[in-house]
Amino acid sequence: MRNPHAGVPFDTSDAEIAAALEDVSIPTLLLSCVHMSGDPSLLDGPLRPAGLFLNEVQGYMSEEDKAAARALALDIIRDYRDRGCPEPGPVDPALLKRMMEWLVCTEVPDEYVPMMVEEMELDGRDARATGFESDAQSRADFPVVIVGCGQSGLLAAIRLREAGIPFTVIEKNAGVGGTWWENTYPGARVDVGNHFYCYSFEPDDHWTEFFAQQPELQSYFQGVMERHRITEHVRFNTTVHSATWDEAAGTWSVLTSTADGTQTTLHARAVISAVGQLNAPHVPEFPGAERFSGPAFHTARWQHDVDLTGRRVALIGAGATGFQVAPAIADTVKSLTIFQRTAQWMFPNPNYHAAVGPGVRWALRHLPFYGRWYRFLIFWPGCDTGLAAAKVDPDWPDQQRAVSAANDLARMMFTEWIRSQVGDDTDLLDKVIPDYPATGKRTLQDNGSWLRTLTRDNVELVRTPIDHIEPDAVVTGDGIAHPAEILVYATGFRVNDMLSSVKVYGRDGVELHEAWGGRPAAHLGITIPGFPNFFCLYGPGTNLASGGSLIFHSECEVRYVMGCLDHLLATGHRAMEPRQESYDDWYARSQAELATLVWSQPSIKHSFYKDDAGLVHSLSPWRLVDYWTWTRRPDPEDFVFS
Repeated sequence: MRNPHAGVPFDTSDAEIAAALEDVSIPTLLLSCVHMSGDPSLLDGPLRPAGLFLNEVQGYMSEEDKAAARALALDIIRDYRDRGCPEPGPVDPALLKRMMEWLVCTEVPDEYVPMMVEEMELDGRDARATGFESDAQSRADFPVVIVGCGQSGLLAAIRLREAGIPFTVIEKNAGVGGTWWENTYPGARVDVGNHFYCYSFEPDDHWTEFFAQQPELQSYFQGVMERHRITEHVRFNTTVHSATWDEAAGTWSVLTSTADGTQTTLHARAVISAVGQLNAPHVPEFPGAERFSGPAFHTARWQHDVDLTGRRVALIGAGATGFQVAPAIADTVKSLTIFQRTAQWMFPNPNYHAAVGPGVRWALRHLPFYGRWYRFLIFWPGCDTGLAAAKVDPDWPDQQRAVSAANDLARMMFTEWIRSQVGDDTDLLDKVIPDYPATGKRTLQDNGSWLRTLTRDNVELVRTPIDHIEPDAVVTGDGIAHPAEILVYATGFRVNDMLSSVKVYGRDGVELHEAWGGRPAAHLGITIPGFPNFFCLYGPGTNLASGGSLIFHSECEVRYVMGCLDHLLATGHRAMEPRQESYDDWYARSQAELATLVWSQPSIKHSFYKDDAGLVHSLSPWRLVDYWTWTRRPDPEDFVFS
C-alpha cells in the first residue's frame, strides 16, 4: 500500500505545474524535491532559506532565488511525473535531521528529532496508534464512557475503536466539534496554522484558508468522525450530570439526560472526561444588566436571528474573541462601542485571513511529503521557543515593562508592529499598547484588521471600566452613557472552574471539586488520586500559551490514557489511580515552574489564566518535547492498582 504522505500520482501538464509552484512554500518545495530526486546535494546549493519566523513560510528568500528554485523544481517534478510518480524510498536518519535544520535555519537538538519524526509520519505509520499487550477479549469486556465530543473526545473515541474497546460518547450539543460547534460568532477562526491544527494521522490537503474559520473546522471534525465510524457511538443532545465510582463493582455509574428529560445511567469500567476548559461561558455581573431592553448574549451563544444591520452594538470584552468579532461586524452595524479592560499584545501574521491557493492544495496532494514538511515548518517556530520569552529573569530591572531581555525584545517588536499601523494617533496608541510584559496574556495574531477597525468612524474603543448597564446604554465609571441596542459579551470562559458541569464522585463518595479545594490539578494533567479509572483530556495544567497545538497535546494525552488502559488489562487489575505522592510532586513542580514564567507575575493583572488567589492552574509550563516524552507510556510506579 502506498504511503498516504508520499503523494498521489498525477499527469498534470508542465504549464499547470509551473502555475502551481507560484503558490507554494519554496523551502518546503525544495525538500520535496530531495525526496523525488533522491539527491541530497540539493541541500548544498545556493538556493536555501535565509531564516525562519512565525508564519514566514518562504524563509526570507529573494524573489530571484525563489524563481530559480521553481525552475529547478519544475525539472525534478517533470522527471518524477514521467517516471510514473514512484514512491520515494526511506530517508537516512542523519539526512532527515539535516533536512530539518536546513528548513528551519537552526539546530534541531537531538532530543527533538524522535518527536518530530513521529509527528511527520514520513514512513506512513501512525505511531501514536497504540500497540497492545492486553488480549482482545479483555479489551472487549471493558466499556468506557467519554464525556464530550470535541477534538479530544473524538480522538479518544478513534483510539478506543482501534483497540476494540467498547465505548459511548456523551455530547451535550447536537453535533461534533466542541468549541468549534458552539462558537459560531462572526469572524470565528483558529489561531494555529491549520496544516498543524489537525490530527497527525488525517490528510491536510483540503483546507481553504491557512487559519480556517469555524464552519470549515466543524466540518473537518464531522468528516473525521464519519471516516472513523464514530457517529454510531455518540449520544448527541445528552447531558452528563454525574459520574459515581462503585468500589465494590469496580465501575462508574454515569447519569445522563436527554433534552426531553429522559434519564439514563450508563455503567463503565473507565470514564474519560473530554469536557475541556473553554465550554462554560463567563458573563460578568454588571448592575442593571437584567434591565437591558435589547438582545444580550455571549459570543459562545451567538443569536443568529438578531440582525446587527444598522444597530448600535456594545461589545463587552476585546480579548481573543472580541479581536475576531469586531472586524467581522464593524461594516454592518450603525455603531460599535468596544469595552476593553486591558489591551492585548499582538504580532504580525499576513496569512491570518489568507486563502490557500490552488497551487498549495495541488502540492499538498501530489508532491511527496510536501504536507509533512510544511507541517514541520509551521510547528517548529512555536515548539518551545515561546518559553524563552516567557521565562522570568529575576534580575531584570523593570518587571512591569518586561521580565527578561528576550521578553523586552518581544515587547519592542510587538510595539513596533502596533505603531506602524496606528501612526500619529497618540490617543489610540495610548489605548492599544499594553502596560504589561509581552506574552503575559494570550498573544493574538494580527493582519491589520483589528487596528483598522478601531480607526473607523463608527467604532469607538473604551478603556474606562463599566459601572452599570441601563436599558439602552452601557455606563462607564466616568459617568458617560454609551448608547446600545444590542449587548455582545466577548468575556471568555470560566477556565478555572474545571469540569463545572459534571459532579464526579470518587472513592468514599468524595466529590472532585471538594477534593480539589479550588486548586484543580491532575498528574500529567490526566489522572487524580481517589478517582480510579478516571482520565482527563485537556485537564488542569495542559493548556498551551507558549506555542504548539492543543491537538498535538491531546494526541500525547490520549496515547497515555490508552497505555494506562492496556497496562490495567494486561496485568489483570481492576482499577488504577495515581499515587498521592506522584500527584503532589507533579503539582508542586508545575507550580514552581509556573512561578518562573510571565503568566504568574504580579505585573499581569486581570488574566483569565489566574484564579482569585493569583495562581495559574490551567497552563502547562513544560516544553512540548518533555510532555511528549513523559506521556509516551505510563510508568506503573506512578500508580496504585487494585
